[in-house]
This record gives sequence, structure tokens and C-alpha cells, in this order.
Amino acid sequence: MDTTVLIAGAGPTGLTLAIELARRDVAVRLVDKANEYFTGSRGDGLQPRTLEVFEDLGVLDAVLAAGAPPFRMKVYLGGRFAQERTMAETVEPTPAVPYPNAWFLGQSQTEGILRDRLAEFGVHVELSTAMAGLTQDDEGVTAQLSTGETVRAEYLVGADGGKSFVRKALGIPFEGTTDDTIHMLLGDVQAEGLAHDSAYWFATAENPMSGVIFTPLAGTPHFQFGAPLGDEAAAASLPALQARLDAVSGGGIRLHDLAWSTVWRPNVRLAAAFRRGRVFLAGDAAHVHPPTGGQGLNTGVQDAYNLGWKLADGSPCLLDSYEAERRAVAARVLGVSTAIMEKYADGDEDAHRRGEETKQLDVGYRGGPLAPVSAGALRAGDRAPDAPLADANGKAVRLFELFRGPHATELVFGAGSPAGSMPGFRILPVGATASGSDLVDAGGHAFAAYEATPGRRVVIRPDGYVWSISEA
Repeated sequence: MDTTVLIAGAGPTGLTLAIELARRDVAVRLVDKANEYFTGSRGDGLQPRTLEVFEDLGVLDAVLAAGAPPFRMKVYLGGRFAQERTMAETVEPTPAVPYPNAWFLGQSQTEGILRDRLAEFGVHVELSTAMAGLTQDDEGVTAQLSTGETVRAEYLVGADGGKSFVRKALGIPFEGTTDDTIHMLLGDVQAEGLAHDSAYWFATAENPMSGVIFTPLAGTPHFQFGAPLGDEAAAASLPALQARLDAVSGGGIRLHDLAWSTVWRPNVRLAAAFRRGRVFLAGDAAHVHPPTGGQGLNTGVQDAYNLGWKLADGSPCLLDSYEAERRAVAARVLGVSTAIMEKYADGDEDAHRRGEETKQLDVGYRGGPLAPVSAGALRAGDRAPDAPLADANGKAVRLFELFRGPHATELVFGAGSPAGSMPGFRILPVGATASGSDLVDAGGHAFAAYEATPGRRVVIRPDGYVWSISEA
């Protein structure tokens, strides 16, 4: 084989998957048809579960340093200040959930951070390299590239967007709808007259939900904007955006340097299958979301996080579980983002509000092929909570630090010892004296989160979900 895994598409999904494979020493190539790297903001909202994934991948510090927390939004109606509001209440971290709030960073910046991390493993994106054809057999996939090269790989992953060549080549239906009656101009622009420490909503008093939104892009002088368009969508331009803003704001704000823009139409689609033989779909190639709720990029990243360790292992039961686990999640998340979009269309003032349903912390795989039935509040298939611990020297340690890396993890609470087939740790109750590699529960949070009794064993999957729970 020329390579083990060939990935088509170097957006956040493809980059995450490539990192997952490269850190497991899997031979991977990542190709993209674009001639240069994307420079716009597009998916700029990173949800709490994605931040946890990024911690495991080793990029969280860079993401936090480059981005910003959600901005408060100043609402202007008819050119007059009306109120200030937030999209979601700020939630304090807990021992189980260290990153409970969304974080904002332009997609191109996120991709740059992921590319830098991938380069640490000696893997680089191959630009100007599109998929031109593919065939597969029982042993692997043969891919023809636009460069004229033919690549033989064990597996191929199509992370090549909503117009995915890979999905179309497989003949997999992309089920859903596109609403051509709604158009919105999205993009990045500089705005003289707006401070960069707030988001803004401009609308008329008569129609407050039909407005223009500006959100600062951390680390840049630009704002990401969204503006509804009428029949003139095909001619969308900076003058058209300026005219739309002037009409609802009363003027006084000068827009310039339109760095990136696109015309968006509601497009909600889900692939009928996420796999055909040795070829897999992930990210927008498998599911396309409206931008409402900030779910698309995050769902794609977590597709990759789910698939990476399974491809590296290669066992049939793990590979079979990918579609069963992730397609159900994608269908659910599409429902969340579509419901928010419908609120906007209906003029519902709560459309700007975000709740727990958008954070993806409740995503899990209960009842899936890798989740044996178990009792209790915490079950196989659930997200594994974080918790603070202390080692034998009193040094603070977190469960997430134990989980970090390409391995599964065994936790044994109280009595007993880890089996030794994977990294394992014995967690002792509060007040106990640790020795060797034992760890002591700090504040009782680990025992509480894992409903632990002496001798309980919990195995955590490489992607941070509970694999199994057993008792002494």
C-alpha cells in the first residue's frame, strides 16, 4: 500500500482526523483541491465538547490564546440603542466540565492551529490536489488524483465538504432540503464606527428580528457579519451590504475590506450512509447544517475524533460502529440547528438564545454497538467526566490528563489493581494515602462522577467516552 489512510479535504474535519492518525503512527496523506488555504471565518463558534477534544489533541492552549469568549450583543433598533443581551449565560467550570462555555475563533485560524499541530508529526496538507476517481476492492482503495497520481490506500475518508466528490462517487444519497426563498450574505469585513469589544445587531423597530449582525473576530480587525438578502442575492457586494446596514442603522458606520463573503441558503442534508466498504464520509460530506447554533464544524471535528482511533485499530467491529454512532448524532444535531433556524424565520426573539443543547456535552453513544447495557446515571457510551486528583507527592492531576493521548484508560476505584492491558490507575477515596502510581480523589468528585464503589472498574475509550463499567 502507498499509504494507510488517504483523506480528501483539509478543513477542520480532515485536519483533526489526520492528527488522530499521525499521533498513532498511521501513514496518512491529506489532500485538498483548493489552491490556497481558506482565509475566512465561516464556522467561528467552538462548542465545549470540541474544546475538550482540542485539549486531547494538544491544541487547546493555542485556540484559547487566539480566540475570545462570547461577546455581549448591543441591539440597535431604528438607529437607537435598545438593549444589551447575551446569546448564552456564562457558566462556571465544574470538576466534571472544565470548559462549559463556547469559544469564538475564525475557522481559518482554527485550521492554521491544526495544521501546525499536524506538521509536528511530519504531515502536511497537499494543496491543488483533488480527487478524480476511486475504486475499491476487499484489500483497499485506489484513488486517482488530479495531479495524475494514482494512490493505493487501505482506507479513504471523504471530508471534502457538502459537494463531496467522494460521496457522489459512492452514489450515496444526500437527503434533505435546500430553501431557495431565503438568502443571507455572510462574510468578514472591517467596520469603522464599531468597537471591537462587542457584537452588534441592527434592525428596524418594526421588524426587530430581520437585521444585520456583526461579531468581532478575535485577533483580526474584522467582524463576521450576516445580512439577509432579497432577490438581489446574486449581486451581493460591499455596496449592497453597506446599503443594507445604512437602511437599518441610520448610517455612521463605514464598511471596508470585505475579506471573504458567501451567499448562504438554508441547506439541511444528511448522507444516507457514512460508509461504503473501505470508504468513509465525515464532516460536511456527511451532513450539512445551517449556521444557526454553531454545530457544523463541531460535529465534523467529533466525527473525526470518533473515526481516527477506529481506523488506526482496523478491527471490523470498531469500523462498523462509526456509522451507527455518528449518523445518529448528526441527525440529532441537525434537528437542533434547524429548530434555531426556524425560530429566526418565525421572528422569535429567543432565536438568539443558546442553551445546553448546542454544547454537545450530552452527545453519547448509549445503546450503540460499543456500549453494553449498564445501570446507573453514568452508563457505557456516555461522555467520561473530568475530575481533580492528587498523586503520591500531592501534585494535582486531572482525569482528562490521564485520558490524554491515543490510548484507552482503565480506572479502578478503591480496591483492586488495573488489569495492565492499557494505561490504568487506581483511584483512592478522599483522605487515603497514595503510594506508587495511585491517585487520591480530590474533594470526592471522581467517586461521585463515576458512581464508584470499591472495586468498580471503568474503561474509557480513546475518544473520551465510557467503554465499559464493571463491579468487583
